[in-house]
Amino acid sequence: MSDKNAQSYWKGNLRIVFSLLLVWFFISFVCGILLVDVLDTIRIGGFKLGFWIAQQGSILVFVILVFVYIKLMDDLDAKYEDSKPMEDGDAGDSE
Repeated sequence: MSDKNAQSYWKGNLRIVFSLLLVWFFISFVCGILLVDVLDTIRIGGFKLGFWIAQQGSILVFVILVFVYIKLMDDLDAKYEDSKPMEDGDAGDSE
């Protein structure tokens, strides 16, 4: 991979990581701690929404973000794999 492609790949990787961390921070810290009193006015299944987000919601969002990260990184890898020059051992023929 050329230096330009490597830098572009790394910037894409950091953009994905920072955006997913921002979502995780918003759900776990902002919704689970700062906005808990506002969210507690809403009830889901008899439980206050702020309590639910603090206890289960942030964990569930984290697990979903892991799968989103896998998908986004697969897409990013595929984008830069097309531009990668093939090496001798990458042809797939075995002797």
